[in-house]
Amino acid sequence: MAKKDFKKNKAMFNAKKGTKPSSPVKAKKHLGQHFLKDEDIARQIAETLTIKGYKNAIEIGPGTGVLTKYLLKEDVNLVAMDLDSESIVYLNNSFFLEHPEFIGRKQEFKVIEADFLKHDVTTLFGDEQFAITGNFPYNISTQIVFKLLEIRHLVPEFSGMFQKEVAQRICEKEGSKAYGILSVLVQAFFDAEYLFTVPPTVFDPPPKVESGVLRLTRKENQTLACNEKSLYRVVKAAFGQRRKTIRNSLKTFNLSDSLREDTIFDKRPEQLSVTDFISLTNKIDNDTV
Repeated sequence: MAKKDFKKNKAMFNAKKGTKPSSPVKAKKHLGQHFLKDEDIARQIAETLTIKGYKNAIEIGPGTGVLTKYLLKEDVNLVAMDLDSESIVYLNNSFFLEHPEFIGRKQEFKVIEADFLKHDVTTLFGDEQFAITGNFPYNISTQIVFKLLEIRHLVPEFSGMFQKEVAQRICEKEGSKAYGILSVLVQAFFDAEYLFTVPPTVFDPPPKVESGVLRLTRKENQTLACNEKSLYRVVKAAFGQRRKTIRNSLKTFNLSDSLREDTIFDKRPEQLSVTDFISLTNKIDNDTV
């Protein structure tokens, strides 16, 4: 933020508020907000980004800016995006009164009031690559991941806080009950790491569940060895009836009798690796009834 913009925002803040509020932003239940208040965890999340091969980042749901200030210490252009107008006002005004060290920062910092799921984030940095991070609202965290997959060509790194079970599911390998649709589709394009668990006590208000921080690093080769739409269709159908064998869960695919005799159809979906699902997809696409 430029110094002249800071002076303008400071004047606006003083005129409207008079003094700094004791609680700058109130957590809103309908937005699924649980504000992180632990400085060390915020620092650790910021450090999950390597900032190698890119110079831009988006923070989803900055809230009171606890994670934001650690991201601003990194050599990265940052866009903080939130649907909460109260958070936007805070970040554009009193945040800089509390953290004047960021005034005149060389790298760009923008605060945008927008819904990440609906906003065209591909326009924020032109054709340049960008990372995504944040303390994600748990009620839309899965949707955030699916949007990531849609724009993966622009996102080399993704990290952040999820409900623990969701983070584990994304990073889980085959053979586990937690392994599912998200596991396969994410790991087809990203290397997934579950980093650490976070207790409810570090949030205000505390959620009723534990949280988990993960990091996704885009694979160098993003080209699938099968049709992408077909893979999505096969994976979703297979896990839609995960207790059944692949042969039974894919009955509606009208497969040939010869293909249905393949031993891969004797397995349940959680037994198939990402590579197995790609192979299965090719077999189905090449099948002739």
